[in-house]
Amino acid sequence: MGNCEGEVQGQVWAPWGAEGCAEGCEDAWVDTMFLQGGKGSACPGTDALGPGRARCSRLLLFIRLFMPNLVPPKIPDGERVDFDDIHRKRMEKDLNELQTLIEAHFENRKKEEEELVSLKDRIEKRRAERAEQQRIRTEREKERQTRLAEERARREEEENRRKAEDEARKKKALSNMMHFGGYIQKVGTERKSGKRQTEREKKKKILAERRKVLAIDHLNEDQLREKAKELWQSIYNLEAEKFDLQEKFKQQKYEVSQPHSKTRGKAKVTGRWK
Repeated sequence: MGNCEGEVQGQVWAPWGAEGCAEGCEDAWVDTMFLQGGKGSACPGTDALGPGRARCSRLLLFIRLFMPNLVPPKIPDGERVDFDDIHRKRMEKDLNELQTLIEAHFENRKKEEEELVSLKDRIEKRRAERAEQQRIRTEREKERQTRLAEERARREEEENRRKAEDEARKKKALSNMMHFGGYIQKVGTERKSGKRQTEREKKKKILAERRKVLAIDHLNEDQLREKAKELWQSIYNLEAEKFDLQEKFKQQKYEVSQPHSKTRGKAKVTGRWK
């Protein structure tokens, strides 16, 4: 075993210590092959019959078969790249974009809230307008129903009054016809008999003239009250007239009896009654 020290195809081989180059040459040779893109020579520290050469050959065959396009990374030339600065700038950019998105989100949310408040105001205003319209419509309908009821009551009252007048007129005409027929019959009877009317017949005639037909079927409550007052007044007048007649009758009876008593007294005094 020899030392792997020196340049091999433009590469520097490092010594691998007292153990020789059996394993060390293999690792160094693999590094060289990796840096040269898979192109290299045999291990320089071994002869053709050494075990390290065999292992290197097998590894080379494996790389050529399964990794034919393996290319080592190239270190860029120029200034050194500061990955921390790149990361910081990227973080600042992301932060600015996030801040912009947050501001846009809150701006949109503010607009949506304003639109929602405006929508609620419009809904409340429209609801109040509908309530007012409904109230006005209800009042108008109520007034219309009241007018219809009054008109219907007025027509019914006029119809009842007209019917009552017609009924009263018919009854009056019938009564007049009956009285007229009775009167004609009575006059004919008197002419035939040649007799004068008695006091009884005169009384019946007066009662027939005073008696009126009582038609109250068509009257309403107020009219019935008026009719009752009228009948009460008529009864009151009749009672007053009756009382006056009774008093008059008593006075006449007294006046008739007084002269007769005086005449009898005078006759007793003069001696006629002996």
